[in-house]
Amino acid sequence: MGSGKVIIKKYANRRLYDTSGSRYINLEDIAALVRNGKDLQVVDAKTGEDLTRVTLTQIIVEDAKEQPTGLPLELLRQLIVASDRVGQEFIMWYLKSAFDAYKKVQNTLESRLTDVQSVALSPLQMMKRFIPGSATEEASEPGAELQELQELRKRIAEMEAGHRKPEKPKRPKKRRRRASA
Repeated sequence: MGSGKVIIKKYANRRLYDTSGSRYINLEDIAALVRNGKDLQVVDAKTGEDLTRVTLTQIIVEDAKEQPTGLPLELLRQLIVASDRVGQEFIMWYLKSAFDAYKKVQNTLESRLTDVQSVALSPLQMMKRFIPGSATEEASEPGAELQELQELRKRIAEMEAGHRKPEKPKRPKKRRRRASA
């Protein structure tokens, strides 16, 4: 999470004030803070009541208006049906478990993609070791790769020149004598 908790004050006129940034913000700004890993709390400016849960739910509802793929209707119905505390706690536990599983799969996928990328690049690194005079470490200079490519082209040209058949020296042409008429 980010450093320190961001306190958002909600006023009676429904305006939201970010006390850490000293500015008025909207629901999209709060959503961006949450997506960036900031720990925040929304409080009623007059009473100090915690409105974080209500505000985050409002953000989800606003997102659902814009995207037809919001929460499934059956899940929304079950949330309403589970009006007792035990039912709500179970559904919240279930949703949290499902989301945690999703995050775990996503992290595993990202890790595997990183592994695939490193495996795909390793043959190139191995080839660098076999080329005399090339650096075994990755180039840190921006033009180093271009320079390395030019050196490889030069070496290939030298190797090709060494494998060509030597040309036979040309003999001077014999002059034909013309017969005197």
